[in-house]
Amino acid sequence: MLSATLTEGLERYEIGPKLRVLRLKKKMGLVELGKHTALSAAMLSKIERGRLFPTLPTLLRISLVFGVGLEYFFTEARNKPTVAVVRKAERVRFPEHPEGRSSYSFECLDYPAPERKMNAYYVEFEPVEAGSVPPQTHSGAEVLYVLQGQMAVTYEGVDHELKAGDSMYFDSGRPHAYRRTSRTPTSAVVVTTA
Repeated sequence: MLSATLTEGLERYEIGPKLRVLRLKKKMGLVELGKHTALSAAMLSKIERGRLFPTLPTLLRISLVFGVGLEYFFTEARNKPTVAVVRKAERVRFPEHPEGRSSYSFECLDYPAPERKMNAYYVEFEPVEAGSVPPQTHSGAEVLYVLQGQMAVTYEGVDHELKAGDSMYFDSGRPHAYRRTSRTPTSAVVVTTA
């Protein structure tokens, strides 16, 4: 049990409300967030409601899912320019679906930057059968630039074949899915609006 002084000091950071804003912005439920973080929905709910203060490793797990740094939870809005460098060795890889078949895995390229206007990812695509992975939607727009290999982006039921050097822009609020169509590794940089 924390003392009143410690509780008051931690409440000032509003960790729970900040987590809730991130989760709702991504249109993610507590159960889905729990699958990505290996934390229970009950624990996440307690954190959001300020009934439980997470440890730093727990908060880092949550931060990585949303592509934010720990400082997001501990800093006020800043007036100075943001610069964030992410080294290759610092990135963490996540599957599209923590359970079940995934058509890609991704690494966040800009997670330490607070209050981003966009999200950038390095993505590696898997060879999956057309239609075997359900399409996804999320708010905003998306730009995809193929670094190597060949792939298809299924957008509203229509396949768009892309190869290294090709790019595609689309409204990500409409159903879309990805799949690798070449035998060689396929990767891309994907940027979404936040």
